[in-house]
Amino acid sequence: MPKVSMFNTKGEQVGEIELSDDIFGVEVRPDIMHRAVVNYLTNQRQGTSSTLTRAEVAGGGRKPWRQKGTGRARHGSIRSPLWRKGGIIFGPKPRSYKAAMPKKLKRFALKSALSAKVVDNELIVLDELSLEAPKTKEMISILKNLNADKKALIVIAGKDENVEKSARNLPTVKTTYVNTLNIYDILDYDNLIITKEAAELVEEVYAG
Repeated sequence: MPKVSMFNTKGEQVGEIELSDDIFGVEVRPDIMHRAVVNYLTNQRQGTSSTLTRAEVAGGGRKPWRQKGTGRARHGSIRSPLWRKGGIIFGPKPRSYKAAMPKKLKRFALKSALSAKVVDNELIVLDELSLEAPKTKEMISILKNLNADKKALIVIAGKDENVEKSARNLPTVKTTYVNTLNIYDILDYDNLIITKEAAELVEEVYAG
């Protein structure tokens, strides 16, 4: 079982915590993580892009000029794709980009990402994280104490408005819950800061 140091908000080591091999000690598989990230980003696409075909563009009901005798090319509608402001050929239409990925594989990718954070010493476990009031200044101080003032993902067990509001104004910091944790955020941020309570909940939720 991997052992990692546990810190308080002052950056002082207050002990060690044993993490589950099944979650934080699996084989790191970049290929599966890459597949999961691509799947995640694909599913974030809204698919709302839309263009008008020649049948949908307004106007163009009348033939612009007679077929023969004008010396100009023949045309049947000013909304032909050949014309300015005409319809679009093979343009995008609203569609779903949703892609499936086996649940077991997706869960393994998440475990692999968490294990990679342990291997790279980018996982910081806090004994607890509680603030008396929402203060951005205090959150900045905590991150500096933990040497995690670059890009940091903070994982908390449940809703905590003081913590969330304190981190909300920091562009390089994001807070998330255990049940909304995703592989893209884990890999996108330099440091993964997780409370002891959240780490135990992760082991409970993602076991198996």
